[in-house]
Amino acid sequence: MTKFLLIVDYQPGVIDTPMTEWAPEDVKAHMAYYTALNDELRASGELVEHLALSWPDEAKTVISDGKAAPVITDGPFVESKEMLAGFQMVDVESLDRALEIAALVSQVPGPGGIPIQQPIGVRRVMEAADFEELNPLG
Repeated sequence: MTKFLLIVDYQPGVIDTPMTEWAPEDVKAHMAYYTALNDELRASGELVEHLALSWPDEAKTVISDGKAAPVITDGPFVESKEMLAGFQMVDVESLDRALEIAALVSQVPGPGGIPIQQPIGVRRVMEAADFEELNPLG
């Protein structure tokens, strides 16, 4: 089995209206879809974790050199569109299965039940062996 991170960020897909402006029933349908999908993945043993993150206006960025006090700033902001909104980590037999699940995530409904076609990033989680390959002396 191989772990993959399915990354949901603030790219809107085919729906430009932010979720904060959707009708309450559309938000409920959106979240119900995620709940049902995650329940299926949990039942199949493929779901490792899933989390949604707070809104971008609550984000902070920290920079530190380990000597001086850390510099803490607001942001990044949603304008970057690549800011993480949430994720699912799956443990599956193949990249193909991870891509199938990502397609299911991408078709989550938006306003009026229209699949939002949100781009979902798929990244394999590295294992210790991956790092050993980087260090031939290791």
